[in-house]
Amino acid sequence: MKTVIITGTSSGIGLDLVKIFDSNGYRVISLSRNDLPNTTNFSENVNHINFDITNNSDFNSLVVLIKSKYSNIDVLINNAGKLISKPFGDFSDSEFRSIYDVNFFGVVNLIKSLLPYFHEKSHIVNISSVGGINGSSKFTGLSSYSSSKGALNILTEVLAVEFKNGPYINSLCLGAVQTPMLELAFPDYKASTTPAEMANFIYGFSTSNPIMFNGKIIPVSISNP
Repeated sequence: MKTVIITGTSSGIGLDLVKIFDSNGYRVISLSRNDLPNTTNFSENVNHINFDITNNSDFNSLVVLIKSKYSNIDVLINNAGKLISKPFGDFSDSEFRSIYDVNFFGVVNLIKSLLPYFHEKSHIVNISSVGGINGSSKFTGLSSYSSSKGALNILTEVLAVEFKNGPYINSLCLGAVQTPMLELAFPDYKASTTPAEMANFIYGFSTSNPIMFNGKIIPVSISNP
């Protein structure tokens, strides 16, 4: 049985990813600061952990769990994200850095912690944003969010070169999906893509075999934003 780790699973795309992987027979390690909704039923193969991607002690606990119970990781989906929408000049230093702590440095630390447990066919999928792609449309208020996703995209490209013998690593740059994060950034915008639809796409991409992409920055959007 294959094992997937998914971050940011308490709502939106992350929650739907847990459902899809569980229904397809994966062992799922679900990581988020909040519990999974009580109304959602999962199989015994889902192990949810209250996890703060900015807390080093949580990484240590995760590694202990993997050593004792899972031994290796087939898929890692770095879905957790943070967004604060405000004009650049209004950001405090701590606010700006807090976005990077979740969207970039948290991903860095998680991948580093899990490196011994990937194999040559493992797949790391970083969930990024169209706003983090060079030359794409940019929007007021998203200076920290979009630039952190741009950094994540470059990290993806560099690690693909460094991980010559695996794992595979790619970045999916999502467009508009009707999630709480989109509603925060664009309160009056209604996306045509649901979290469940995007989660299905991410599932198919992350589990495809053989994997035909490595180190790629892939826009996944039918609209702009």
